[in-house]
Amino acid sequence: MGSLFASACLLLLIIGGGGAAAKVPAVIVFGDSSVDAGNNNQISTVLKSNFRPYGRDFFGGRPTGRFSNGRIPPDFISEAFGLRPFVPAYLDPAYNITDFAGGVCFASAGTGFDNATSNVLNVIPLWREVEYYKDYQNKLKAYLGDTKANSIISEALYIISLGTNDFLENYYTLPSTRSKFRTVDQFQDFLIGLAEKFMKDIYGLGARKMSLTGLPPMGCLPLERTTNFVNGNGDGCMDGYNVVALHFNEKLSGLVKKMNDEMPGIRVVFSNPYGVFMSIIHKPSEFGFEVASIACCATGMFEMGYMCDQMNPFTCSDANKYVFWDSFHPTEKTSRVIADYVMNHSLREFL
Repeated sequence: MGSLFASACLLLLIIGGGGAAAKVPAVIVFGDSSVDAGNNNQISTVLKSNFRPYGRDFFGGRPTGRFSNGRIPPDFISEAFGLRPFVPAYLDPAYNITDFAGGVCFASAGTGFDNATSNVLNVIPLWREVEYYKDYQNKLKAYLGDTKANSIISEALYIISLGTNDFLENYYTLPSTRSKFRTVDQFQDFLIGLAEKFMKDIYGLGARKMSLTGLPPMGCLPLERTTNFVNGNGDGCMDGYNVVALHFNEKLSGLVKKMNDEMPGIRVVFSNPYGVFMSIIHKPSEFGFEVASIACCATGMFEMGYMCDQMNPFTCSDANKYVFWDSFHPTEKTSRVIADYVMNHSLREFL
């Protein structure tokens, strides 16, 4: 795995400039906290991260609202395509359409494919992200003119990353959801239907190049290890949750094939982080990590968001040694490894 990481990094160095941006003029992001660049800062929700120690390793040490000590995967992917080294949040008042022309993030931490998921923590539902995207298109056309704007819309890479909350914050948390869907398999099929509708919606709005992201090994998140009393020095995980993630990823992969077969002019790829993420967790030293069982923030077992206070004496001093930043999200270093892997595999055909 170490050699794979090195080769992926070399690939990024090779493609960092040159003509890559001509093929992908913008990176447009939909999803949850795995890709939220700070939209939740502007809404009334407890799920925020616009304070230290979040962002302490970002440019200028700024807490942007990313659930990380630094950058997240879309930032590295944008940079790899020769674009800005981070993707700004659409609701961030520090940016405007001149910034968003080269990439924009509509994601909201805590959301999911199912509207019931976004209701749990009062965050932006996926349908609202689409409404923001429509607003973005109108502003882009007013700024650049229809021809140039439509070119960006059709040639941009659309990153779609969500689903974990649908299971951990919805299906396994809400009795109403489990009573509606007798089995987790039925719930998965329901989510696949929602994912298909979403992709067809943005396809109808001009999107053509899409990356649908699979679920990570969600049973290995420190929060799930803690709440389910799973022991282990990085190897112990909630296996049942991981099995669900694997099965759902198979269905997402099938959806990608269906979309490519049925929708004219579309190109969807399945970006699956599960395998490389599991390798990092099981063999952290091969990727330069020391700790995979707990997170950097506070005790590393259950804290995230406001519980990750900058004054907590237990927060680690060097996040690069840790796979996880808080109990639910990876460190910047882990995000870079995953982004490198995705660039070297599913996204390389867009270069």
